[in-house]
Amino acid sequence: MIAPGRAHRPGAARGRIEPATPEELEQCPFCEGREDRTPPETLALPARAPPDSPGWRVRVVPNLYPAFERQEVVIHTPRHARSVAELSGEELADVAAVWSARAAAAGAGGFGYVQALINEGREAGASLPHSHSQLVWLREPPPAVAAERNAVAKLLEPAELRILDTDGVTAVTHPAGRAPYELLIAPLEPEASAFASARLAAALRILADAVRRLYAVEGQVPWNAWLHTFGSGGHWHLELLPRLTVFAGLELGAGLYVNTLAPEEAAARLRGA
Repeated sequence: MIAPGRAHRPGAARGRIEPATPEELEQCPFCEGREDRTPPETLALPARAPPDSPGWRVRVVPNLYPAFERQEVVIHTPRHARSVAELSGEELADVAAVWSARAAAAGAGGFGYVQALINEGREAGASLPHSHSQLVWLREPPPAVAAERNAVAKLLEPAELRILDTDGVTAVTHPAGRAPYELLIAPLEPEASAFASARLAAALRILADAVRRLYAVEGQVPWNAWLHTFGSGGHWHLELLPRLTVFAGLELGAGLYVNTLAPEEAAARLRGA
């Protein structure tokens, strides 16, 4: 449901990502040179001898507070970047390569699905601001993935919702988004497996571009993104959900989401950013 007037109701203020503090810069455990402040790495690019030493570009470590049997943190860069919007194309290509390598390791270990996700901002669930993603190893695809296997292609069709196309990947505003600027990022031609796709790095570059555009329009707001991929059939894609709306009883109880911005208007704003 699109209801622009709801954006002006009392208590509808939007969260913001707070700027860095001196304490954050001094204490961040993800910065290069502080490898002893994390669990031992499970993978890093490039490999070094000994491991858990400086000289890496991307580093993977177990999550200290896992919710599932296997859960890893991918530290995107040794420098203190606070968003994927700050990463270069080369850095994002490294992230894509690491995601794929860890998905292969998960499959070899009997885990049938890897949920890749990014949280930025405290309201989006991020506990540390240094740019990172998480990989949750699951025995089988979660319900949300199974439910949308054949739904994505039609969502990409409306030309008025398209923001940009790059290297065979497109970004569109979701025609039935739960919140303003909710996006789908997917290859133009259906592909089942993201982790086997040469276009995964391009999708991450588009995600970073979309976040920069979102920041230009709305300021540095919290957001979540996740990857849905399929073993066979389906159409892999990234989803970006800015945390511009507080989901209350109507959304959580009835599954009825009230969006304050029409997807066509959201696409126009992002294209112009």
